[in-house]
Amino acid sequence: MVSLQSGACLIRTTKAGDGASLWQLASDSGRLDVNSAYCYIMLCEYFSDTCLIAEIQGEKAGFVTAFLHPSHPEVLFIWQIAVSAAHRGKGIAEQLLTKLMESSRCRQVRFIETTISRSNTASHRLFDKFAKSMGAAKVITEGFAPQLFPGAGHEEEPLVRIGPITHRQ
Repeated sequence: MVSLQSGACLIRTTKAGDGASLWQLASDSGRLDVNSAYCYIMLCEYFSDTCLIAEIQGEKAGFVTAFLHPSHPEVLFIWQIAVSAAHRGKGIAEQLLTKLMESSRCRQVRFIETTISRSNTASHRLFDKFAKSMGAAKVITEGFAPQLFPGAGHEEEPLVRIGPITHRQ
């Protein structure tokens, strides 16, 4: 249980039954690419050790989905992170990232990677703040070009890399 300014927040690993809630939070965010409900169910089930959900008084308040890079287990890729509109500004996103990095599954993680469109200033601020709290650099390089996405109008998704991270004992 994590204490926030306005009460207690339970942060826990996910299970398949959380998938629909993650889908709804992503859909309601207005910023995230919304994946299929199946994708969220699968992430919650098969990557439950690196996916977390935050609850406040039983209400789903936010989530982070992530996985360890298959070829580089020292790299944690953050797929998505979202906080419901009702709970933004309470530090939930930072707590989700901190709790994830404190988990036994992430002890070998030295780098965090994610992609963030240039217009998503909230996510850039979050990861700037998180990099600073970890005492690590944030470097932006080429990620996924717009032409890789179907249809028109998808922004470039530059790769954001934070690290190296030194775990505190």
